[in-house]
Amino acid sequence: MTTAPAKPAHIAMFSIAAHGHVNPSIEVIRELVARGHRVSYAIPAAFAEKIAETGAEPVIWNSTLPTDDEPEAWGTELIDHLEPFLKDARQALPQLAAAFQGDKPDLVIHDITSYPAPVLAHRWGVPAVSLSPNLVAWEGYEEEVAGPMFAELKASERGQAYYADFAAWLTANGLGDQVDRFQSRPRRSIVLIPEALQPNADRVDRSVYTFVGSCQGDRSATQGTWQRPAAAEGRKLLLVSLGSAFTKQPAFYRACMDAFADLSDWYVVLQIGKFTDEAELGAVPANVEVHRWVPQLDILGQADAFITHAGAGGSQEGLATGTPMVAVPQAVDQFGNAEMLVSLGVARQVPMEEADAATLRAAVLELVADPEAAARSEAVRAQMATEGGTRQAADLIEAELP
Repeated sequence: MTTAPAKPAHIAMFSIAAHGHVNPSIEVIRELVARGHRVSYAIPAAFAEKIAETGAEPVIWNSTLPTDDEPEAWGTELIDHLEPFLKDARQALPQLAAAFQGDKPDLVIHDITSYPAPVLAHRWGVPAVSLSPNLVAWEGYEEEVAGPMFAELKASERGQAYYADFAAWLTANGLGDQVDRFQSRPRRSIVLIPEALQPNADRVDRSVYTFVGSCQGDRSATQGTWQRPAAAEGRKLLLVSLGSAFTKQPAFYRACMDAFADLSDWYVVLQIGKFTDEAELGAVPANVEVHRWVPQLDILGQADAFITHAGAGGSQEGLATGTPMVAVPQAVDQFGNAEMLVSLGVARQVPMEEADAATLRAAVLELVADPEAAARSEAVRAQMATEGGTRQAADLIEAELP
């Protein structure tokens, strides 16, 4: 017996203007539109074109959050990373309520950072589903991780003011006063990462969380493709990328070039992002090509190794293509992802402060020569292929429609 297609519905998606929060769900949105649903996607203007390409309708709102162009604006303390989201939610809520006035959706789906979304869903009386681009809470998470991590903050004057302010905002909007639960315990969550990247996956509540793995699609129309040049024929291929945000690392990129400049059996594709001036890299070796952006997934399908910052997107794509990785984490969840990749047996980790040419070369060559790493990479790739990806995510979202 086959399940009948869901009737066309109005689905509202909410996210922030950050690649790591928009990109994981892009193919899911495209699939929902292809199935005949009208998707309104609330997003700041910087990402409107990217959203429009999926067939969804961008609903523009003004955000006060730092952008990917100013990562240093997030500050250095834990509280510096928390306060901006509450401040932004307060000013975004009336904007978003007005934007959807007279056009109530049937279902709300939202990134984990979009605090106004569950508030609006409650106000409208419609279900809300979280789309998580990174790891989720497990049974015991509060005691093992959150409690120790936030204890000092909750004891500080600034931290107490933040939690009191957050609780008051939730209470005023009819959602009680449990800030921790609001932030980390959604009613329903579709997890857009492979289960292999989830710590303590055996203790995750499967009635709430469903892992669908990496949600991929054909990106050639927007990202192009990469053709192996004649200079790379017969050589092993290495991709180097630190993602989109923490990429002002000319010394690191120089080290990557120096590491393989004299290895005639290797060819390197180096993505430097938009914060590094190519002139800062000096002379580029003949077996290296440098780009601001590359079609990463396309290259990984051909690569023998990947030096990555271990962001959620890069980690997933490395796993999905069975590419052994050397992780050089920069910030936030990247350190945890790097540890998970190492524990899976598919990666080595190199701290940025130790990432000189000799260390990077040794890490890559050792990894590629390790048959166990190759076997583990293939096993994880095969496991991910069964998780359902984009179609499974869309099926689960449709199942939540009233």
